[in-house]
Amino acid sequence: MVSMKDREEGFERKFALDEEQRFRALVRRNRMLGMWAAEKLGKSGDEADAYANEVVKADFEEVGDEDVFRKIRADFDAAGVAQSDHQIRRTMEELLATAAEQVKNG
Repeated sequence: MVSMKDREEGFERKFALDEEQRFRALVRRNRMLGMWAAEKLGKSGDEADAYANEVVKADFEEVGDEDVFRKIRADFDAAGVAQSDHQIRRTMEELLATAAEQVKNG
């Protein structure tokens, strides 16, 4: 019979694994989002990679997705890229689902 301590440790390991996968999926999503936005901004190659890294770093400003959204929105506005808030947020959601699946499948 599994003791309560064993069950507790199992739940803690599962929580830690879930949080690690969530973090990895968010970083991957932000990288893909950065590449998507870079394309819209007319960036390619090293410039696109550097921009994607900026988007990844933007996510460490505060908890949640708003810091990433604000960066993309501000950059699109500054460059005159016509994308609605809804489109940016929808792309964020779609890419998060893709990233989560990629992380889950290794």
